[in-house]
Amino acid sequence: MTENGYHHERVLTVDTMNPRVKEVQYAVRGPIVLRAVQIEKELKEGVKKPFTEVIKANIGDCHAMGQRPVTFLRQVLALCTYPELLEDNKFPEDAKSRARRILQSCSGGSIGAYSASQGIEVVRQDVARYIERRDGGIPCNPDNIYLSSGASDAIVTMLKLLVSGEGPTRTGVMITIPQYPLYSATLAELGAVQINCYLNEEKCWSLDVNELHRALEAARKHCTPRALCIINPGNPTGQVQSRECIEDVIRFAAEENLFLMADEVYQDNVYAEGSKFHSFKKVLFEMGPEYSEKVELASFHSTSKCFMGECGFRAGYVEVINLDPEVKAQLTKLVSVRLCPPVPGQALLDVVVNPPQPDEPSHATFMEERTTILTRLANKAKMTQEILNQVPGIQCNPVQGAMYTFPRLNLSQRAIQEAKEKGQEPDMFYCMKLLEETGICLVPGSGFGQREGTYHFRMTILPPPEKLKIVLAKVKEFHQRFTERYS
Repeated sequence: MTENGYHHERVLTVDTMNPRVKEVQYAVRGPIVLRAVQIEKELKEGVKKPFTEVIKANIGDCHAMGQRPVTFLRQVLALCTYPELLEDNKFPEDAKSRARRILQSCSGGSIGAYSASQGIEVVRQDVARYIERRDGGIPCNPDNIYLSSGASDAIVTMLKLLVSGEGPTRTGVMITIPQYPLYSATLAELGAVQINCYLNEEKCWSLDVNELHRALEAARKHCTPRALCIINPGNPTGQVQSRECIEDVIRFAAEENLFLMADEVYQDNVYAEGSKFHSFKKVLFEMGPEYSEKVELASFHSTSKCFMGECGFRAGYVEVINLDPEVKAQLTKLVSVRLCPPVPGQALLDVVVNPPQPDEPSHATFMEERTTILTRLANKAKMTQEILNQVPGIQCNPVQGAMYTFPRLNLSQRAIQEAKEKGQEPDMFYCMKLLEETGICLVPGSGFGQREGTYHFRMTILPPPEKLKIVLAKVKEFHQRFTERYS
């Protein structure tokens, strides 16, 4: 009893909270990362460990891993943030002209003001021009562009529009497994049905249309499949889908009347010889009007990946194709509830899609920095694959693109049994031991989904080359010790 005689019980408890939130899992920042943060604190407090630092190779955060910001992007952002710098002769004229144009399109000439809910109009126009250039002149309407807080925000918004129904009419969303846990987490939160379509690990994580048919037919018994999500280049698997594969997916979506979601945030991150990025929109339009006028497509991009790595600015966009005009009005309403995406992020996105041109003073430096970043990533992708494949018990597919490798672990029955006794997935057990013994933080494959009976981990290729060599050497030593211990 309280002083005034009322009995107080908490309104919000684990039993009374939204049950769908409890279903949400997000491995990239899950228990292993929480433990990594604890270990960092322990090291600062002087606790003795067999290592001196925690290396977080768990998340695609370029700048946290030591990548330098691209000069031109930050110059324009600095000018937008503090316009008095426009009088400073240290800044090149092309950076100043970009900043003036962005500021003139902001209310009150300030990036501290709200923008239109769909995003600043000139930024959307620049995004449309960028897409047209990328896709060889296929038209892009700025009205079909919605700016967002990173690609994640736009993906969640589109899934909100798609999910409806109860029981057998409940929306099913097909996602390729292994998947990025944003998708499984959002579907759990929205109460949609996750339909797993397995990538073919033996064929470098390729996508087989027969597997899509299998998954769809099985799902139709208990839900209503309405959407298919593809990540290309792949996360966590690092594959780049062939043009032929993309055509197969588009035909499948058209035949089965599915809404297509193309997560293309790694479109500049393509490294392997013979691999090339093809946007879903470009392929769709090149397949002719029977597809380009029918298939509903949402494609996503972000400033967090590629050569920019500007994760903290939370900027991205979605382009919608063939969206019902009435649904488009609902989408505009839905984004307006959040007022607008971060305006500094919109300014950054504008510079990404409107970089220095060959006749401008910043062009040479910009191209040099961009090329250096992407070349280093390509070299690290190759090195990662080569070193991991030298380790008996680890098999690693070529890292064709994106920023990750997803190698398979051959674990002994003894290790699997001990993990199960501890109530852990075997690859979680492995990654936790790796963290405790070496300070290296990786994400277990079980957090992304994988075929029954297979075990993996996801590791970013982002650490600087010298640090990446140390990480790979430590993983190699640990794996040999672990294998001996549980043989």
